[in-house]
Amino acid sequence: MDALAPLSDQLALALGASWASGLNLYAVAALLGFGSLLGWVELPAGLAMLQDPVVLGAAALLYLVEFVTDKIPGVDSVWDGLHTFIRIPAGAMIAAGALGDAGMLAEAAALAFGGGLAATAHATKAGGRAVINTSPEPVSNWIASITEDVAVIAGLWAALNQPWLLAVFLVLFLLFAAWLLPRVWRLLTGVIGSVGRLFGGRRDRPRRPGEPRRAPNGDP
Repeated sequence: MDALAPLSDQLALALGASWASGLNLYAVAALLGFGSLLGWVELPAGLAMLQDPVVLGAAALLYLVEFVTDKIPGVDSVWDGLHTFIRIPAGAMIAAGALGDAGMLAEAAALAFGGGLAATAHATKAGGRAVINTSPEPVSNWIASITEDVAVIAGLWAALNQPWLLAVFLVLFLLFAAWLLPRVWRLLTGVIGSVGRLFGGRRDRPRRPGEPRRAPNGDP
């Protein structure tokens, strides 16, 4: 994929890679970098740095770290929290790099839209994991982590080979995220509220001016 590549191909790569970055940034960087280095993928000039040995090695190492931490209940949520400040801007930059040859306007649009896709994917992943972590068993974490890795691979493959399939998938994902995220938010706020009441105890209503004091048992 170069400056003469169809804009639709560049757009598909921008959308697919930015979305996948919200799930697993290091897998995206490693897959695209190795694919380009081996001649399987021709990256646009804006993403050529992904095949640099230093960048590629760092991405592969960090992917291995994430592969382990992503499967440990609780640790995965801490990891996701820290990567809120990494996955989203990186997803935006990858999208902009994929469309950098199309002009400044396209690059700016890709930066904004790619960041939005990465943020939605990240929020869906992090929120879903937080809900899963309310159960202490590790099996669901393993299933979720492996499913996310498969989704990243499938998304990148579709972006590079079947853009129409990627478009269908992204629409379905956005509908799923719109359905899931409000429910995750309500559940998590309910859990946090329950924990707060458990450790905070019952709080009495503040006494109004002129109102007689009550004994601890509630009698006047």
